[in-house]
Amino acid sequence: MAKSRAQRKAERRAREAAAQGDGAAEAKAQHDTQVPKSGDIAEIEAVEAGIAAGAGEQDLETPDSPKPGLSNKEEKRKARQEEKRKKAEQKKQEEQQLAKRQKQATQTTRKRGGVIAFLSSCIAELKRVQWPDRDTLIQATAVTVVFVLIAAVYLGLLDLFFNWLVQRII
Repeated sequence: MAKSRAQRKAERRAREAAAQGDGAAEAKAQHDTQVPKSGDIAEIEAVEAGIAAGAGEQDLETPDSPKPGLSNKEEKRKARQEEKRKKAEQKKQEEQQLAKRQKQATQTTRKRGGVIAFLSSCIAELKRVQWPDRDTLIQATAVTVVFVLIAAVYLGLLDLFFNWLVQRII
């Protein structure tokens, strides 16, 4: 990133202050070079510093600050509109392609019979499934059986308790 005129001036002041042995000016100059300022603020500070030094208005030098002109704003607006238009066209093309694909897919399924199409789609789906290996299958089965047994014992004990409770009440 290029340094602004104010940053270069601050660095020059820092070098001059360092040559004279002033540490506070160096810290301020370093701060000025690291903290970005808008062009308006830098211009106002430069004018105030010049007035404080006793310079006339003709002698005041203000840092160059890029101020967006009307044409620059118009160019940005036109660029944004162009981007929006391109995105809209791209989205429209994608939607058209998706509609074509969906239409082709529905046409191919309509050609087959209802039952045959269903069975062929089931077979195709089963081919895509990633089946578990033997160890995973045994582990999943064991976990399921153990969970069902625990639930059955819990519900059985709960049923016995409520049965006993109802017998005592009646």
